[in-house]
Amino acid sequence: MNLTETPIIIPVAPSDNVTDLLEQRVAATPDRVISATPQGDSWNDVTARAFRDRVVAVAKGFAAAGVQPGDRIGFMCKTSYEWTLVDFALFYAGAVMVPIYETSSPLQIQWILEDSGARGIITETAELAGRLAEVRSDVQGIDFEWRLDEGALESLAQSGSEIADEEIERRRTIANGDDTATLIYTSGSTGRPKGCVLTHSNFVDLSRNSAAALGEVVNEQGSSTLLFVTLAHVFARFISILAVHSGVRVGHQPDTTKLLPSLGSFRPTFLLAVPRVFEKVYNSAEQTAEAGGKGKIFRAAAQVAVQHSQKVMAGEKVPFGLKLKFKLFDKLVFSTLREKMGGRVRFAVSGSAPLSHYLGHFYHSLGIKILEGYGLTETTAPVTVNLPDKFKIGTVGPALPGHTVRIADDGEIEVKGLDVFKEYWNNPEATKAVFTDDGFFRTGDLGSLDSDGYLTITGRKKESIVTAGGKNVAPAGLEDPIRSFTVIGQVVALGDQKPFISALVTLDTEMLPTWLKNNGLDATMSLEEAAQNPVVRAEVQRAIDHGNKYVSRAESIRKWVILPTEFTEASGHLTPKMSIKRDNILRDFAGEIAGMYGENPQTEAVHTS
Repeated sequence: MNLTETPIIIPVAPSDNVTDLLEQRVAATPDRVISATPQGDSWNDVTARAFRDRVVAVAKGFAAAGVQPGDRIGFMCKTSYEWTLVDFALFYAGAVMVPIYETSSPLQIQWILEDSGARGIITETAELAGRLAEVRSDVQGIDFEWRLDEGALESLAQSGSEIADEEIERRRTIANGDDTATLIYTSGSTGRPKGCVLTHSNFVDLSRNSAAALGEVVNEQGSSTLLFVTLAHVFARFISILAVHSGVRVGHQPDTTKLLPSLGSFRPTFLLAVPRVFEKVYNSAEQTAEAGGKGKIFRAAAQVAVQHSQKVMAGEKVPFGLKLKFKLFDKLVFSTLREKMGGRVRFAVSGSAPLSHYLGHFYHSLGIKILEGYGLTETTAPVTVNLPDKFKIGTVGPALPGHTVRIADDGEIEVKGLDVFKEYWNNPEATKAVFTDDGFFRTGDLGSLDSDGYLTITGRKKESIVTAGGKNVAPAGLEDPIRSFTVIGQVVALGDQKPFISALVTLDTEMLPTWLKNNGLDATMSLEEAAQNPVVRAEVQRAIDHGNKYVSRAESIRKWVILPTEFTEASGHLTPKMSIKRDNILRDFAGEIAGMYGENPQTEAVHTS
């Protein structure tokens, strides 16, 4: 199959905009709790009516300050209740938010503000305002600046008290479906970020149709989620708007070190996360069990969970012995893990990278269906997603209602549908380049469709490696299984026009001390020491060997080197959504790479498989 299409469920509404989703929610269930703000170890609930009242008050403040409909306003803030409040307040004021990652550098901030023609900027903290200050004198056209930690929202609400309700109603209804809702800049993994123009219809029609398809996840009474993925990214931004439409109770926790306690107190029914989060939860549980002398028990339980899920997913009868083991481990191991995640999680929506089949089956046996999905900023997030009743581990699911997905002759995924963006801001050449003559968006990703129309991602078109022998290798197929190991931070497979595949490896600085301690090593050793330690290197080799099982000999990693450093966004090696910037890595570690091919030997240890 090279094309699949899912008919639209909820007809498009060309005159509606995002504010109509909140208006309709308040009209339907004014007292339903749609948000909750943290207060110590508990949460303060916010009803739909109370949220709208606060949104209108802040929108009046924007109007009183002089913000006009259509004005672009930059926003830098961690994931929080205030983020969504400001988002809707700008919608109600008729303005267009331009989100900026809270991890962006001063030069990135400058580029986004200048390119978007932003008239104002809202920052959350002194630290973020300080980054803006470094380039503020070079940015023209900024008439408004606000700081949340200096009471900006309270001041706006007070200053707008004289603005009539009728003025906000006029402003919120100006935009129709085809008008710009937001301008989101791509994370810039391959060059300078481009502004994606997403319309009100992109969000409204996608929210309505996704809710219809994902009813068991978002439409059930008591549905709730805890957001910790950055709202500056389209993935979480869409979920926050979908939640308003569906009446989902939403909490926020930007500090991932506090994630487990927050899950325990908030007790969500579904989660939104990238695969790395699920890997870390699993690895942390394994290392905790190891520290308590129960590592073998945990690993045995995990194997049983995977085997049990595989039988269930295949529609086969579960053998009596496996069924007994599963019940035992469910009581001894799995129930504890479920409680750590709040005890109520039934679903998780995962994107941005593939989740290993092993972890997909493991969580499935915990009673958590990880619904992998696929999309980009240019598609307002999801194009395809596994559904509660249409679920295949290892795929990113069928097309959502209102979408057509096809595979081009060269394997590229092409998309047409209600969530495809309008254009790149001020960049008609780039816009033209990504659309086919018949209107499909070229995603740049490679994939395949099975006979049931489920999509599987096989790689990124620009990242395909072609060895000197002509072998075409998709790096993700190697990297993802390796990265699931506890000690591994990142792994970058390479070898374009080289005689074999090699890899750069970094260690996971968060998990490394625990792993070292559990293996009888000095938990305080430096990254440089760990990179040379024979026990650590043996574990990395084990991870490499595991990854090599998924590919042919010609595609396998033959040599690798551990870098005594981390890949971070600050170092320029990761995007804000934690995807690797492959071009930057290849450039910055050219010497180490050359050493693996005998072109310029390095001092770092190179391991040959």
